[in-house]
Amino acid sequence: MSSARLPPALAPTEEDISLLLAAQCHIGSKNCTKGMERYVYKRRPDGVNVINIGHTWEKLIMAARIITAIENPHDVCVISARPYGHRAVLKFAANTGAQAIAGRFTPGNFTNYITRSFKEPRLIVVTDPRLDAQAIREASYVNIPVIALCDTDASLNFVDVSIPTNNKAKHSVGLIWWLLCREVLRLRGTVARSGDGAWSVMPDMFFFRDPEEIEAEAAEKAAKLLEEQGGAAVAEPRAADWDIAGPGAGIVAAAATMPSVEVDWTAAEATTDWAAADTGDAQWSAQAPAADASGW
Repeated sequence: MSSARLPPALAPTEEDISLLLAAQCHIGSKNCTKGMERYVYKRRPDGVNVINIGHTWEKLIMAARIITAIENPHDVCVISARPYGHRAVLKFAANTGAQAIAGRFTPGNFTNYITRSFKEPRLIVVTDPRLDAQAIREASYVNIPVIALCDTDASLNFVDVSIPTNNKAKHSVGLIWWLLCREVLRLRGTVARSGDGAWSVMPDMFFFRDPEEIEAEAAEKAAKLLEEQGGAAVAEPRAADWDIAGPGAGIVAAAATMPSVEVDWTAAEATTDWAAADTGDAQWSAQAPAADASGW
């Protein structure tokens, strides 16, 4: 590791390194760009590049110090078009007060002031320079510094600070955002580095969760609760409130209190012989009366 240049207070602990290794933050891709060669520790026989965790921690601390230097936390915008980073950026924004853009980045967010979602941040942090290329390009137009989580195959065009890490796995992306959020809160003095005031939020809160997995878990909990209650919740009828209020309440109440009339539906109905002669006074076959002799 090359984090010896950091002060002892900012140096990583064994637990931090274990978390980075367990989340496979050091596993890069098989391709490597010219700008990312300095962060590669070695190349495995299968062609996968291994990232130096020491450089990852150094850049993580540097990014946290840059974010802390922004006086207004709302001037920091965290962006993730990759689904694995949606929950992470939302949690980061909720804990630090930054703005979050999870999902598709609307073109013109930083350049077109007529856009309803127009923003003027002083700093942006993106999850993947490839998927968030539109945000990085617009930030370069308006001179906004860019911090990016970069894999070994990432392009560093218009990226000011790159954090070398695996940005294609849900655990590594969530852990990096969690470490960055924790370090920002530590530098601001919101949480302590150790002791009772340490940050109690687990890294799992920043991990991506599949919606189908969430629905299956909710259905399993509901089935378990129903089994514990022994089906009482289904058998018990639900009380309904039939009280009526309003101008038509009297009419409905009167109709409800009217006496019921019993009708014998078994009685024989009276049949009508339509072929019988009509006994009425008017005969349609009779001759019409003679017209008046007058010319009127």
